Amino acid sequence: MKRVAPLLALLVLLAACGEKNDVLDPSGSKRVTLMLDYFPNADHAGIYAAQAGGYFKQAGLDVQIRQPADPAAPIKQLAAGRVDLAISYEPEVLRARDEGLNVVSVGAIVRKPLTSIISLPQAKIRKPADLKGKTVGTAGIDYQSAYLQTILDEANVPRDTVKERNVGFSLTPALLTGKVDAVLGAFWNYEGVELELKGKRPRIIRMEQAGVPTYDELVLVANADALDRDGDKIRAFIGALSRGVRDLRADPEKGTEGLLEANPDLDPELQRAAVKVTLPLFVAQKGEPFGWQDPQEWDAFGAWMQEKNLLKQPADVSESFDNGLLPGSGL
Repeated sequence: MKRVAPLLALLVLLAACGEKNDVLDPSGSKRVTLMLDYFPNADHAGIYAAQAGGYFKQAGLDVQIRQPADPAAPIKQLAAGRVDLAISYEPEVLRARDEGLNVVSVGAIVRKPLTSIISLPQAKIRKPADLKGKTVGTAGIDYQSAYLQTILDEANVPRDTVKERNVGFSLTPALLTGKVDAVLGAFWNYEGVELELKGKRPRIIRMEQAGVPTYDELVLVANADALDRDGDKIRAFIGALSRGVRDLRADPEKGTEGLLEANPDLDPELQRAAVKVTLPLFVAQKGEPFGWQDPQEWDAFGAWMQEKNLLKQPADVSESFDNGLLPGSGL
């Protein structure tokens, strides 16, 4: 019993050394706070499938899922240490690092671009060249304007023949009310599917098929200084998420129930249809671990952002992502 007091003193001293300590719930699980990129939807179905399947709990994690006030918030909240992990987008990770935020993408959630140009039949836009003389609505994000410029250049359409209009995040309403002929920024797997279900027969031009370098639309982001400190916890999260995606792939109908039960306000028909078309992008290609981020694709996209003056500093893309915590990697 005489050794108890010195031991307690040592534990207090170690706790005060500034090293972040895991927060444990009563069962001893490590708490992980995850911030989504937007409101819960089909893009996050794998996360909710892992939660519903108990895979986070099995991995010793108590995962708390939050949604942001706006899509720009997750990385800022992560960098400030208010959340442990965040869902964001590859261009946002590169931009954040360019601004000095010490964040890194640790896994691809959706491996291909979802951003697209969507129009309705009356606009008669079947290919990029048909954008000549049209008005295109965007959310006012600079790299969306750069996407549009690249697409027009590839199609030999003079920039001054196309009008760009900032409609904020009211992309679908702007399209349906005729304020614009097309929108760039809506997701083909979500807004595109929603318009299809409404019988609007949307026409879709995908970014990577129109001249924009391919990229990972949704990525899992961590603080770079947490890779060593919390590496085991992050690896466990990604492993559990991979099992959730496995369930989703085996039975999409059943797998989507986790998303719908946790978010009862969502439209089940829309979510199930969106999951169905997005599912191939959740799964890694043969021979690659779940969440794999292709170095050549990251290099090409980073170079494109640099060329379009979207980054202030030369991008060290190799420091912007890390595949070392994926299932089977770095072990």
